[in-house]
Amino acid sequence: MTQAYPIGLRVADPWQVAETPAEYVVRRKVFLDTTIPSYLTTRLSENAGIARHQRITRTWWDLHRRRFSIYVSELVLEEARAGDSVASQLRVEFLEQFPRLPRSARVDDLANALMEFGGLPPKAAADAVHLATASLNGIGYLLTWNCKHLANPQLFSNEESP
Repeated sequence: MTQAYPIGLRVADPWQVAETPAEYVVRRKVFLDTTIPSYLTTRLSENAGIARHQRITRTWWDLHRRRFSIYVSELVLEEARAGDSVASQLRVEFLEQFPRLPRSARVDDLANALMEFGGLPPKAAADAVHLATASLNGIGYLLTWNCKHLANPQLFSNEESP
C-alpha cells in the first residue's frame, strides 16, 4: 500500500526504487551574477557570440534550475537596475523571486582581500563582492558569463597565462 507524502515513499517502478519528494531533496546552492538575468530577459542578440551564450543560458535554465536553490544579492539587483529602463525592469522583476544574500562587513573584508591578494583589478570590485557574498554564505556555485574576472581559472591559479 502506498502512503501519501510526507509520511511514506511512493514506489516509482517495479524494481522497488523509492521516489523522493522534491521538498525533501537537498538542493545545491547557486548564486546568480547579473549576466544570467541579463541573458535570460533580453531578446536574442544579433551578435553570434552573445546569442550563443543566451541560448546556453536559457537551455541551462530550462533543464537544470530546479536542481538548485538560487540566490542573488542586493548588488546583483543594483546592477540589474542599471541601463535601459525597460530592460532593467525585466531583469529586476525576474530577480525578485530569489532570496537575497546579505552584504556585511565580512563580505567587504573578503572582497577587499580578493582585490588585494587575489589578482582582481580595481574595476572588478563588484565582482569581488559577488564572489565574497557567495563564499561567505556557503554557496557552492557562482553562475556567470563573466569569464574575465569570475569564471577565469587562470586568474586564481599559480600558472602563467600562455
